[in-house]
Amino acid sequence: MIEHVGAEKLPEYFQKAHQLLKPGGVFLNHGITESITNAPLRGPSFIDKYVFPDGELIPISTSLHTAEAAGFEVRDVECLREHYAMTLRHWVKRLEDKRDQAIAMTSSETYRIWRIYMAGSAYGFETGRLGLYQSLLVKSGRQASGLPLTRCDWYNPGLENGR
Repeated sequence: MIEHVGAEKLPEYFQKAHQLLKPGGVFLNHGITESITNAPLRGPSFIDKYVFPDGELIPISTSLHTAEAAGFEVRDVECLREHYAMTLRHWVKRLEDKRDQAIAMTSSETYRIWRIYMAGSAYGFETGRLGLYQSLLVKSGRQASGLPLTRCDWYNPGLENGR
């Protein structure tokens, strides 16, 4: 979702999310990012032109900085870059396996666009040009939050201190 917000509207996005939460509320922000070391592209990319004309990828550091400025406490950040590369490779394989059905439902042009998009994106995630992050944010007010202490505790709420 965050890739459709863009840098300009990012403060508004996090401020609204923060406003809507009760004290102690948590917000899992999931989104595709761009490496801060990427050189800017000249002109619209393939994805800009054919897939997500409204998209804008930003570095995770920008997202986290803006979330903190809106009042969130960052509790956890997890990178799923390699997972998403594998997911995209599986999607490409499934699309190729159902090529004729996909073309019948759309067009050969749409099939080719999405095949190129997903294969190219998989490469972007494999090489680190693209990232996929989940950031767990809390409206804590910086007091004792009463929230689970570790990621393990979040996943296994019945376990105490991950044991």
